[in-house]
Amino acid sequence: MTPDDIQAHFTRGDGSYGFARWGRPIVPVVFGVEEATLQTVKGAIEAVVALAGHKMAETDAELGANLMLFFFREWDELLEVPNLEKMVPDLPALVARLKAGEASQYRGFRFDDQGGIQACFTFVRMAGGMEKLPAETIALTQAVLAMLTWADTAFATQSPLAVLPGDGPDGGKTVLRPDVGALIAAAYDPVLPVAAADAAHALRLFARMQAAG
Repeated sequence: MTPDDIQAHFTRGDGSYGFARWGRPIVPVVFGVEEATLQTVKGAIEAVVALAGHKMAETDAELGANLMLFFFREWDELLEVPNLEKMVPDLPALVARLKAGEASQYRGFRFDDQGGIQACFTFVRMAGGMEKLPAETIALTQAVLAMLTWADTAFATQSPLAVLPGDGPDGGKTVLRPDVGALIAAAYDPVLPVAAADAAHALRLFARMQAAG
């Protein structure tokens, strides 16, 4: 990735640069999936967190769990989740907007006093083609998207994942693209801030990626 490529991954529609990473250990909880899929999702999160050099924990002192992933068929199902409206502001209006746009997924973040990610609410609607994707692909994609405050267009033209070629034991396996993995690892370098609003931050990410490479 070039510095411009990196900058584009965190540049919003209004042209502003917005980067944030988790400022605390991640505690995931998953709703709406069977046990086998639950292990797949948690395994993907653990793999990406390990790649980043970040930490996971058994519980969050403030929220209990801070990375909440909901899988469902229709957006209205979110309105039936007990107490969710207390954690997600204006939930009915959000659901109405997502329904109108026929959205397949949504992520909402909370931030701490330093600007780092404090919590993430991930909603995935298993319809409109999403239900046909392998569980491993969905799980790894959602793990990647929850790690940083990516721009909405960050992966609009190219998925963060890739399929390994060949007929060997790993042929056809879905994995994280090496450049995206390197970017996540650089983003969690302790020398860098947990949040940044200046596009010059992309140059620092590029430098860390070059140093690691």
